[in-house]
Amino acid sequence: MKNILYPLGLALAVVVGITIGKRISKMGDSSPLWGGQNFFTTSNEAGKFGALFNLINERYVDSVNVDSVAEAAIPTILEKLDPHTVYLSNTDMQIANDDLEGSFSGIGVQFSIEEDTVMISNVISGGPCEKKGVRAGDRIVKVDGKDFTGKSINNNFVVKTLRGKKGSHVKLGICRKGANGLIDFDIVRDDISVSSIDISYMIAPEVGFVRVNKFGENTYREFMESLVGLQKCGAKKFIVDLRENSGGYLRAATYMVNEFLMKDQKIVYTRGRTDEDREDYFADGRGHFQDFPITVLINEWSASASEIFAGAIQDNDRGTIIGRRSFGKGLVQQSFQLDNNSEVRLTIARYYTPSGRCIQKPYKNEKEYTDEIMERYSNGEMDDSSKYKHDEGEDKFTTVGGRVVYGGGGITPDIFVGVNKQGVNSYFRALNDRVLYDFAFFYTDTNREQLSKYKSKEELVKFLNTQGLDRKLADYAKTKAGIKVNPTMLNESKDLIQNRLNACIVRNFFGDEGFFSVLNEIDPIVKKALSFNLEK
Repeated sequence: MKNILYPLGLALAVVVGITIGKRISKMGDSSPLWGGQNFFTTSNEAGKFGALFNLINERYVDSVNVDSVAEAAIPTILEKLDPHTVYLSNTDMQIANDDLEGSFSGIGVQFSIEEDTVMISNVISGGPCEKKGVRAGDRIVKVDGKDFTGKSINNNFVVKTLRGKKGSHVKLGICRKGANGLIDFDIVRDDISVSSIDISYMIAPEVGFVRVNKFGENTYREFMESLVGLQKCGAKKFIVDLRENSGGYLRAATYMVNEFLMKDQKIVYTRGRTDEDREDYFADGRGHFQDFPITVLINEWSASASEIFAGAIQDNDRGTIIGRRSFGKGLVQQSFQLDNNSEVRLTIARYYTPSGRCIQKPYKNEKEYTDEIMERYSNGEMDDSSKYKHDEGEDKFTTVGGRVVYGGGGITPDIFVGVNKQGVNSYFRALNDRVLYDFAFFYTDTNREQLSKYKSKEELVKFLNTQGLDRKLADYAKTKAGIKVNPTMLNESKDLIQNRLNACIVRNFFGDEGFFSVLNEIDPIVKKALSFNLEK
């Protein structure tokens, strides 16, 4: 039994977990990973793997890099376990950890790839690039004297190239509209903070809204700063948005839930292979917001630590869950570091909500597991929650107040809101997010000087609403993507298109806070949560 403030050694996420520093022998060493007494005899099935790698290393006709063979073999072996036990190379591990750790070392820009060119969409305030005069709208065409354009450029390559050791230099060749030739910048990499909070604002009188994008090292602190700030602005109720939040550290989730629960209310418990592996976590009674009503927003991409947060609120009848059934990830990973600084993130336990629910969905095979979200769309569940048939047997549980809840497939919300179909037709679907985003960037880039004159999100949106963006988008989509204009359907989708474009354009000047606040204006789940809170 543990109190909420007892340090945790576990981390939950769809792909990430906390590192404990456990060392495992490197393949190819004299003591192979899976054992093996010699090249030809083994004492058990697992020993065959070590023996095989040693045999290849010593006797294969050609010279072989056994480490590279192991790199290819390990993921295949782990696929036989569960969907969340994974192998990460040193590079992949660093990228996966950066966001959760709250910072990384880089140049301080947000970018997109447009027509095989890296376009800077936003320069982080106070970052290395801003200090040197790099601007939003600049194109990075050379890095350290080498060409940085072409079809080989992708997001992972750009991230790996531009991030690096703090204090290291990287030379950028920048193409800027109106400038003659390239502009050279010598950028010194520095720590770049990564926020867990997309937006925190007063969405209505007495109602504060916080969108949390992950559960990382600094999330609890950032979350508390947001809640306290909103309280000072008059918030007496909170909407916590966990949609698209795939999880993170269990510790962060439990600390955050603790703020809303009374002493000794259970938050979560984990159970490994045996009953002795069970760990229970309870609220310590020192939460600052125990009397504040809370509404939690979830959808099909809310997973892991998000489901722990929502499950604790729901099972304790502490607040209301609104949205759609969550992902269904109830497995705990622990990180084991290999000698070459790679990691195996191994599932070592399941977690259970206070009522005893394990919300992990079935994983008979990889394809069925990965296709499960699409199955929800095809079977109609995204429009009608009754299409999801709960197991009335072992997955049926009750909250502290006696309400029936279910496990075995995510958190089912108290109030269901289906996918937004207002304005969604075949023409809008043909446009897709990529075309909308590309046009928003094109429009911003073309009109950056004029748009930058607006000093508030509200002023900019008011201007954009007068610019006939829906027609301009239709012309752009026809020219760039060959999408034939359908005037009737375009008119049906006009409000939705305008909102999406407004949000994307506003983001270029007012960041994520501007982006999400604009989207929230017509978001069905947010509107339902807001009306629910205003009616109470």
